[in-house]
Amino acid sequence: MTNELIATALETASDTKDIEFGVGVLKETGPLFARLFPGKTALVVADENTFGAAGKGVVDSLKAAGVPMHDPYVFPGKPTLYAGYENVIKVREILQDLDDTVICSIASGTLNDLCKLASGELGRQYMNVCTAASVDGYAAFGASITKDGFKITRECPAPAGLVADLDVIAAAPQRLTATGYGDLIEKIPAGADWLLADRLGVEAVDDYTWSLVQGPLRGALSDPEGAAKGDRDAIEGLAEGNIMSGLAMQALSSSRPASGAGHQFSHTWEMEGHGLDWEPPLSHGFKVGVGTVASLAIWEEFLAMDIPNLDIDEVVANAPSEAEVLAKVEQLIIPSIQGEAKKHSLNKHLEGEELRKRLELLKEKWSEIKEICSKQLISPEEAQENLRKAGAPYHPEMIKIDWDRFRKTHRQAQMIRSRYTVLDILMDLNALDEVIDRLFSPEGFWGKHRHAN
Repeated sequence: MTNELIATALETASDTKDIEFGVGVLKETGPLFARLFPGKTALVVADENTFGAAGKGVVDSLKAAGVPMHDPYVFPGKPTLYAGYENVIKVREILQDLDDTVICSIASGTLNDLCKLASGELGRQYMNVCTAASVDGYAAFGASITKDGFKITRECPAPAGLVADLDVIAAAPQRLTATGYGDLIEKIPAGADWLLADRLGVEAVDDYTWSLVQGPLRGALSDPEGAAKGDRDAIEGLAEGNIMSGLAMQALSSSRPASGAGHQFSHTWEMEGHGLDWEPPLSHGFKVGVGTVASLAIWEEFLAMDIPNLDIDEVVANAPSEAEVLAKVEQLIIPSIQGEAKKHSLNKHLEGEELRKRLELLKEKWSEIKEICSKQLISPEEAQENLRKAGAPYHPEMIKIDWDRFRKTHRQAQMIRSRYTVLDILMDLNALDEVIDRLFSPEGFWGKHRHAN
C-alpha cells in the first residue's frame, strides 16, 4: 500500500522503485523484496533494538515469499550503534563475500545509512524497513557517516524499496520521533532560504520538488503533542513528511529542498564531533531543531531591515576582502575542515560590481522577498513551542552547547556549505556580525531567551 503523495513522488525518484506505507504493511516486506530483486538472496541487517521491533515480521515475510536468506546480521543494541565509517566497513566486508545478495536493513537513521553506503560502495541495491520516523534520509541519496571524527554526507544511491509500517513506527522510542520532528521543522526556514536564493538569481526554485516537501509539511508538523504520545495519525504525517523530503532530494539530486541554514548549525556541531561520544549519541534532528530556532530568529532580523533605504555605495566600499574572509575562516573553523570552509566562503564571496548588482537586485525584489518569505516562515517562539511539545530540544543549553560557542556557530554556519541562505545575504550586506550582536543583546531574541524554560 502506498499513499497518493508518495506514489506520485515515486514517479520521479531516481533510485527508489516502490514503497509500502501504511498500517500492517510489515508483511509486505517479502513480496516487495521478491519484486525488486528477483532471484537474489536477502541479508537482513539490524541491531538488537530494531530486530526486536520488526525482525520476526521481516524474516517471516521473506520466508513466506520464498526469498532465500542468509542468517541475519545483528549489531548489539548497546552502546547505541554509531554512524562511523568503521561500521560501514563491517557491513561491506560481510556483503562482498556473499554473491547475489541484497541487504534488507531494519533501521532508523544510523543503520540505514551504514547499509546504504556499504551497498553503494559495492554497486548493489538495497531496501530498508523503517522502524522510526526519525530522519528524512530513508528515501534520500547519500549517507551521513563520520570518518576521522567528522560527519559528512557521502554519495550513494537511495534504497530501491522501503517498508514503513505505521504500527512499528508509532511504537518507536519517543526520542526517535522527537528527532524526526526536529529534522522536519527546519524545512520551513529552509524553504525561505530557497525562495531568497531564487529571487536573487542564485539558485532557482524547482516547483515540483518544492511541492513534494512544502505541500505536506505543515500538516506533518501540525500535531507535535500527538507525535510525542505516539498517536498513529500524527506519526503517519511525520513519517510521510520525512519520506517525501527524501524523495524530493532524489528527484533533484540535491538536498536543497530539505536543508537550509538551520541544518548548517547542526552540520557545524557534527563536524566538531559534538555529542558523538554520548550514549545515546546526540541525534542529528535534535541539533537541527535548535538550528531551526536560530535560523528563524536570524530571518526575523533580516526581514526587519530597512532595505529600501540601503546605501549600496557604503556597503560595497566596506565589503571585506578575500584575505579578510580567509582570515575569519582560519580564526573560527577547526583546522581539519578549514580547506573546505575556505573554498565555500570564497565561492560565495562578492566584491565590487558583482556585489553591487546583487544588492541592487535585493532592493528591486525586496517587497516580493519580504512578502513571500514572511508567509513561508513561522516565529522562533512558535518553533520553540512546537519542539517542546514534540519532546525535542529547542535551546542550545538543552544539547550542551554553551553560550559563547552557540554565538560563534552563527558565523561558522555560513562558512561550511556552498548553499546560499539568509546567512549569506547578511554577509553580502556586511551585516551578519551586527545581526548576531542584536540577537544576543539584552533586547534581542537570544538575550530574552538566555535559558530554556
